[in-house]
Amino acid sequence: MEYFLVGLISYLCGAVPFSYLLPRLKKIDVRKVGSGNVGGTNALRAAGPVIGFTCMVLDALKTFIPVLVFAQLYNFDKNFVGVASIAAVLGHDFPIFLKFKGGKGVASTCGVFFALCPACGFVFLGSWLILTILTKYVSLASISSLFLASIVALFFDKDIAVLFFLLSAFSTFRHSDNIERLLKGAERKTDLIGMVKKR
Repeated sequence: MEYFLVGLISYLCGAVPFSYLLPRLKKIDVRKVGSGNVGGTNALRAAGPVIGFTCMVLDALKTFIPVLVFAQLYNFDKNFVGVASIAAVLGHDFPIFLKFKGGKGVASTCGVFFALCPACGFVFLGSWLILTILTKYVSLASISSLFLASIVALFFDKDIAVLFFLLSAFSTFRHSDNIERLLKGAERKTDLIGMVKKR
């Protein structure tokens, strides 16, 4: 019963669709523009850097908070930590509030990183920013940074690393269309520096 409650609460936290709600302040429905994905990147492109980056931060916080709370509450028991982490990310990817059509789990997985291994979270952020600026491919930067952070986790806790690799693999699966476009050279580029300067 405890596992169910931990999973349910974590899922509902993760299911809050910030990347849908904030762009609506500008009367933008991210489901109908760009990639149609309810995630930070599409919000960034559709609604601008202020709303976009705010969505990313909130998408990370909505997993960071429940995972950290339950990790502390259950003394970092790997089973409860795993349930909370996976359920929170699944909430973001398949939110009940939007008919189970959500994002791809990058920012939400980053939130789990920060909750369980802050160093891994900073590795993700640093590499994501550098790769996005250099390549202008957010999807490539996201996938690469997720796995890089997971590798770093091996030096801290192998059980946590396994969880991170699992979440990273699932996010990669969610990026299958992006990977296909990357291989074809048809993936959309995002100029972060240009967007900020323009703003």
